[in-house]
Amino acid sequence: MDKSQIAEILAEIGTLLELKGEVVFKTRAYANAARTIESLGEPLDKIIAENRLGEIKGIGEALQKKITELAATGKLAYYDELKASIPPGLLEMLQIPGLGPKKVKALHDKLGLQTVAELEAACAAGKVGALDGFGEKTQANIIEGIQRRRAYASRHLVSQALPIAESLLDALRSHPDVIRCGSAGSLRRRREVIGDIDLLASSKKPGNVLEFFTHQPAVLSVIAQGGTKASVLLEGGIQCDLRVVGDAEFPPALMYFTGSKEHNIQMRQRAVARGLRLNEYGLFRSNAETRDPALRVDGRTEEEIFQQLGLHYIPPELREDTGEIALAEKGPLPRLVEWSDLKGSLHNHSTWSDGHQRPSEIAQAMDELGLAYWAVTDHSKSSFQANGLDAGRVRQQVREIKQINERLAGEGSEFRLLTGTEVDILKDGKLDLPDDLLAELDVVVASLHQSFNQSEEEITARLIGAARNRYVHILGHLTGRLLLEREPYKVNHHAVIEACAATGTWIELNASPRRFDMDWRHWPYAKSKGVKCAINCDAHRLEHAGFLRLGAGIARKGWLEKKDVINTLPLEKLRAELQRKRSRKD
Repeated sequence: MDKSQIAEILAEIGTLLELKGEVVFKTRAYANAARTIESLGEPLDKIIAENRLGEIKGIGEALQKKITELAATGKLAYYDELKASIPPGLLEMLQIPGLGPKKVKALHDKLGLQTVAELEAACAAGKVGALDGFGEKTQANIIEGIQRRRAYASRHLVSQALPIAESLLDALRSHPDVIRCGSAGSLRRRREVIGDIDLLASSKKPGNVLEFFTHQPAVLSVIAQGGTKASVLLEGGIQCDLRVVGDAEFPPALMYFTGSKEHNIQMRQRAVARGLRLNEYGLFRSNAETRDPALRVDGRTEEEIFQQLGLHYIPPELREDTGEIALAEKGPLPRLVEWSDLKGSLHNHSTWSDGHQRPSEIAQAMDELGLAYWAVTDHSKSSFQANGLDAGRVRQQVREIKQINERLAGEGSEFRLLTGTEVDILKDGKLDLPDDLLAELDVVVASLHQSFNQSEEEITARLIGAARNRYVHILGHLTGRLLLEREPYKVNHHAVIEACAATGTWIELNASPRRFDMDWRHWPYAKSKGVKCAINCDAHRLEHAGFLRLGAGIARKGWLEKKDVINTLPLEKLRAELQRKRSRKD
């Protein structure tokens, strides 16, 4: 078990102890120990082997034993017993926005609530609102949170579905009876949230392929299985459907099952206008629905089918009936940005705030990935829950990063860390760090982390005010949404985009799969105004560098090209662009 996994368990123990009503210093001890273990600058197993765990501040004898047990066995009896002592329903309540351990404990102690269903009934009866520390507004928010959670139950983040789908496709490609295969549906179109996974394969022996598919390790149960289709339930509660067709039918089936429904309607109407029929079996010379092979028009690939209909190829991400067909009729669509075009990320966190690695560890890892740069933009002081930095700590971090870059240069590496901050836009629209400090940093991201309940006009004014600050380069996660968790706050996107166009401010496409914010639907307007996109990982762990790939998929849905994304630039050109806004006369 690595240090990140151990830190997660220690943090959860702190939460469980808080649910049981343990004294504050004990719960904080575990939370602090989790942060300490996560931020270690050397391997934990080496520290344990050299018996130096007790030398670390905040790690007493009891914690030493627990950490050593976790590292050695991957298990902790104390944790298992503690978790078993708490009703599972209380842990489920923690997933409802606005309910922390203290509130959940109060609900359990004062009303005897043990399940989400009991909580919903108590809210409906007005019992929760009558409790001290709650009130009617909190009660209404709990009801809304429960309803939203129920509505989201059958929906899944694309980041959860993608690796599972790719693993299944790898397995299918290894089967001798599979000719070709691929993903379809909303996953192939890179929708940020999907309902299920659609896979398609071609084969002369569909029965063999389906039998192989239903016995994959990730399959929990088989929902249905026929001659050409199987539906299974996968780990994580995601349903996956596999259809197997003949190889001649693979291209039209891939088009049809990729969708979207609205795109498919337009494509079928286009075929009819040319005296053809397009369906999942092929493109046919016919006035009626058919699958007669003798009437099939040549179409060995999707590209050929588009060509037969007088269209240039439309990438799957754009098949949403947002004008892609009309443009594909006129000429080739733009070459959309690829994740391999990205040189780095301009919004990320380290152990200085709520990240899990030190800047030196981050530099080494991102250099090894072949990136050109990586900005460390830890939270500012108002984000106290994230251990935000005041001016003094920011300057200390700048000195540390300068030393790291000097070492990299001495080693012959061209990779560089960039200094920065994710500065809070306060309730009154001011930034919580002074301009003279912001001027010293390479990258400044301005984000909202408080007062989400303000009106659309107030939220929009705060964002526009930040854009007008010459030291702010990027507006971060524009609407604050958390997919399947928290709805976005209301923002006048056009007004903010126009302000960014006027001031030379960039807008972030936050590539965290819980955010994907700004939404892809608004990027065509931003592109039309000349506003640049920054595809940022908002990374808190090293593995979050993989979000660059996910973010590029969402950027493609927004019609963005390489030239529209600022972090496709090499380092020196990026530095020039970072300086450009600060040099503007307006």
